[in-house]
Amino acid sequence: MPSLFADAVYLIALLFPNDDLHPRAMEIAGTPGEHSFATIDAVLVEVLAYAAERGPHIRRQAVGLIDDLIIDPTWTLIRQVPAHFDRAFDLYRRRLDKGYSLTDCMSMVVCADLGIAEVLSHDHHFEQEGFAILL
Repeated sequence: MPSLFADAVYLIALLFPNDDLHPRAMEIAGTPGEHSFATIDAVLVEVLAYAAERGPHIRRQAVGLIDDLIIDPTWTLIRQVPAHFDRAFDLYRRRLDKGYSLTDCMSMVVCADLGIAEVLSHDHHFEQEGFAILL
C-alpha cells in the first residue's frame, strides 16, 4: 500500500535542480525502501504540460521520469476511471469557495481511497482537506 501521494510539484522538483523544492524532493526520493508512492495520471498530465514548452531536453527528462516511475515497483499509478472523475467533480462542486483544481480533487479522492495521509506537495489545498503536506 502506498504511503505517500506525489503531486506534480514533487515530480517537477525532481526534474529541476534549481527548483527551491529540489533538495527536499531528492531527499525523499533518495531513501529507497522507506516509502512507497502513488500518483494519478492527471498529475502526470500536469508534469508533461509544465515540461512541454521548456524544450526537447526537459521534455525528454520528463518522459524518462514518468517511464521510470511506471516500471518502479515502489510506485502505484492510479488511472482515471469514471467513478474517480464523478467523485472528484462532486468534491469540486462542494468546495466552490476553495481554489481546488479538478486534479487536486481527483488526488484527494484517491488519497482517501488508499488511506494516504501525507502528500508530496506544498499546495495548502490538501491541508484544507486534512492531509499533511511534506514540501
